[in-house]
Amino acid sequence: MGLTARVRTRDGWAVSHAVVTVTDMAGAQVLRAEADAEGAVRDPGPLAPGAYTVIVTAVGYAPAAATAIVTASGRAEVGTVTLARQGGAELPPPGPWTVDPAHSTVGAVARHLGISSVHGRFTDFAATIEIAPDDVTKSRVEAVIRAASIDTGNTVRDTHLRSADFLDVETHPEITYRSTGLTAAGPDRWTVHGELGLHGVVRPVDLDLSYLGTGPDPWGGTRAAFRATAELHREDFAMHYNQVVQAGIAAIGTTLKVELEVQAVQGETLPLG
Repeated sequence: MGLTARVRTRDGWAVSHAVVTVTDMAGAQVLRAEADAEGAVRDPGPLAPGAYTVIVTAVGYAPAAATAIVTASGRAEVGTVTLARQGGAELPPPGPWTVDPAHSTVGAVARHLGISSVHGRFTDFAATIEIAPDDVTKSRVEAVIRAASIDTGNTVRDTHLRSADFLDVETHPEITYRSTGLTAAGPDRWTVHGELGLHGVVRPVDLDLSYLGTGPDPWGGTRAAFRATAELHREDFAMHYNQVVQAGIAAIGTTLKVELEVQAVQGETLPLG
């Protein structure tokens, strides 16, 4: 076999769309091969003995170069070539991921009386993530939240939040989010651009996303963890109710801070457990 190599990300995931180009010392191309689904490159060759430059490229990654010495056997074993994602940020391996509600939190924080915060969360939601293989900016996120599942730890307050003054869950039972794009914002941060459907209004909302890493879980699957935040204004979604107390202070703030703690499982289904 003329050339063998493995192409991986920094986290050890296969880069299945990588292209390996081999040139001689004069710069002439002598071989071009593509990695398979496992990130492996195998070209039968053989190559003439001598020194060669091996260049590995993949959309969304910075190119890498290595030197290969071909012996009289005509073989060159390049070994593992590690590609760094452009912008310095790694992501989970491509394909579908399913958010695990049992190990994720969809929360929101609002100011109360101008001096403290009220924390709430939605307990019933589902979401999927699709990591694009070639162009990460084409990755997708979709989520559906049952508005009536709001829980702030106070029954009277929760009932009011479900009413027509706020979420109006009878008329608008679902809160939806669909991404429209993704851009790098730092070494381990991304901005998710999307549209939020809330209280019958659809508006663009960006999520400030931090990727916390990927690893195995106790049920034989692979999980990725994320943290995301966003800031919403109630008036943007036609929720104008408020009560003003002394000195003009609003009982409930008009700004909501959304806080997401997400675990996603690789694949289209969740494991038992």
